[in-house]
Amino acid sequence: MPLTIKFIGALRHISGKTQLTVNFQEGTVLKDLIENLSKETPSLKKTWGDQQLNDARSNSLVLVNGREISVLSGLETKLSDGDEVVFIPVVHGG
Repeated sequence: MPLTIKFIGALRHISGKTQLTVNFQEGTVLKDLIENLSKETPSLKKTWGDQQLNDARSNSLVLVNGREISVLSGLETKLSDGDEVVFIPVVHGG
């Protein structure tokens, strides 16, 4: 089943891609996708907020089909055929 992934802002530079399409198995959750992306593109792993958990939430806004994952099931959000996942970097400062 195909899934579209988009990288916005600095994540485009880090990943070397604006968009990619990946195939995945039914029942895959967002956390699995992030783990696979981290393995395939190690430079992305360094950008995730909690590298031990591969948790992108603290350094990236993650949308599935235009909805922020906190209003879904977070990292346990199940992905479906044709879904679009967008990673948007969050800028921290003081």
